[in-house]
Amino acid sequence: MAYPTIDKTYGFKPVNRLDGLPYAGAIRQIPIAAGYATAILNGDTVSVNTSGYLIAKTATNTGDSVGVLVGCQYVNSSGQTVQGQYYPASQSTSTALAFGYVVDDPNAVFKVVATTAGSTTPAAYDRSIVGANVPMVANVGSTNTGDSYYGIDGSAAATTNTLPIRVVDVVPDTATGSASASATTYYEFLVKFNLHQYTDTTGI
Repeated sequence: MAYPTIDKTYGFKPVNRLDGLPYAGAIRQIPIAAGYATAILNGDTVSVNTSGYLIAKTATNTGDSVGVLVGCQYVNSSGQTVQGQYYPASQSTSTALAFGYVVDDPNAVFKVVATTAGSTTPAAYDRSIVGANVPMVANVGSTNTGDSYYGIDGSAAATTNTLPIRVVDVVPDTATGSASASATTYYEFLVKFNLHQYTDTTGI
């Protein structure tokens, strides 16, 4: 079967751990504050604020994340508990908090599409960005599908230690030519968090 065509960024998708073990579906439930008015899409990066609540991580090139949202639970206006793919804005109340389901392992490895700043269009880069740090591209996702449009900006790869994402490897299936050729470029990469709230020694 042919590898799917990559025509747009799709957020961060957990695939395994840095030690090579497979991702087994582990998540943590983190509450979302009453009245939180920002939608968080499936595949968006998230952080915990100083009040202990989950918030969307929209800064593209600085700051720690706690993980990636992969679902949520909230009580809708009819009083029904909903298990959702994403968090629609303003679903959390003082009597019925919403909870985000977060892949929060600091050693989790994610698949993500490379692009450029402010774009959802895939951009191909060669292996020279492997090992470098890169900014996130925090595009607004689709509330119709619940899917994130986050990506990484491969054009800004650097050794800057304040960049939030570390590139671990390429996804060979998205090679633009022969994977054995030195000039081959790729649309998808494997990444981990370079800045993570659980490993930041200063805390939140």
